[in-house]
Amino acid sequence: MTTTHWLDKTELGAWVRLAAVLELLPGVLDSQLRRDAGLTHFEYYVLAMLSEAPDRTLRMTSLALQTNATLPRLSHVVRRLEDRGLVERFPCPEDARATNARLTPEGWDTVRETAPGHVATVRQHVIDALTPEQITQLTAIADSILSTLDPDGTMAALYHRYDTDR
Repeated sequence: MTTTHWLDKTELGAWVRLAAVLELLPGVLDSQLRRDAGLTHFEYYVLAMLSEAPDRTLRMTSLALQTNATLPRLSHVVRRLEDRGLVERFPCPEDARATNARLTPEGWDTVRETAPGHVATVRQHVIDALTPEQITQLTAIADSILSTLDPDGTMAALYHRYDTDR
């Protein structure tokens, strides 16, 4: 039988606060995006990943990796976005077995119109609550946590693409 290494008071205080952020922040982001664009945060994230891709197009498998989604979940979300005219799927020209997803002009307009409100929400609830030093610390803290959650660096290209020192 192993002995549990319980959290001390300081560790528990940090954990409870992080858990509260993890519970509250998604609701704040979803509320703004639903109000402004009728999108969930994940739907917006899918559109944003496509908006940054060459020709605003990605293979569904690549899009699943970038959004950390299973193919069934992603397929369901992309179908909803297709129904709204924001995304279209088509056979991959390089591999007939694969399917590509492409942001439509309407999808691009939605991303462009929604981004300012999303950035304002992120700024209001996260960035502006921190000093520049704390933002640097948050990056280091997130990197430390990500090293245990993503030890193989599967998503590293995604979160390192915005590093200023690269």
